[in-house]
Amino acid sequence: MLRSLVLGLLAVVSSLAMAEEKPRDARLFEFRTYHAEPGKLDALLTRFRDHTCKLFEKHGMTNVGYWVPVENKDNLLIYLMAYPDRAARDASWKGFLADEDWKKAAAASEVNGKLVGKIDELYLTNTDFSRGFPTSVAGGADRLFELRTYTATAGKLPNLHKRFSEHTLELFKKHGMTNGGYFKLTAGQPAADDTLVYFLAHKDAAAAEKSWTSFRADPVWVAAKKASEEAAGGSLTVPDGVKSVFLKPVDFSPVK
Repeated sequence: MLRSLVLGLLAVVSSLAMAEEKPRDARLFEFRTYHAEPGKLDALLTRFRDHTCKLFEKHGMTNVGYWVPVENKDNLLIYLMAYPDRAARDASWKGFLADEDWKKAAAASEVNGKLVGKIDELYLTNTDFSRGFPTSVAGGADRLFELRTYTATAGKLPNLHKRFSEHTLELFKKHGMTNGGYFKLTAGQPAADDTLVYFLAHKDAAAAEKSWTSFRADPVWVAAKKASEEAAGGSLTVPDGVKSVFLKPVDFSPVK
């Protein structure tokens, strides 16, 4: 009887845990980088603030986040959009580009010259362990975001994902970092089989430095890194394969 009671309680706990588990966000994400022409970044931000973001929403696109690099010598605007799938993405952009309100806003903003010199695009989907972006912060203060891109050693992206899923995310949290979205590139793009893209959030630059210092010295991390590399037969990332850019959210970004 006791055994039956214990098994029953375990079943209830398991059922509750499964009910509370957040399903993976299966949307398509588009990560876009705009290279503003010299002196035109403010005008580009104004166009997004006053027109573009609203028109994106009108045509079924989801604005996720908008950022500029803390050190922005290249006049970049970086943003992330979401769609149900690629077909929905293409239909939304077709409708947006044909919208007379967009044509008028674009023409008015470019009376004194075009605002954007080049646009880079990446198409992403969530990893199985991605927890998405927390959309609000106590007190409303803007956070410092960190965009990190890892290039895995050939064939070892699954090993890298496993280490993040089983160890790294919880250790980031332990050391005061906030996990954002974790993404893989959709098939067919260059380096799609070897790339992990993710976002962290920090209170500020001092907090980021403190968190990274304590994380790297954590014996649990040191042991997890060593074990994962021994199991995979070597480093999980190529030499110089970890890139980091600190970002600040613009005033109209949904994620701050």
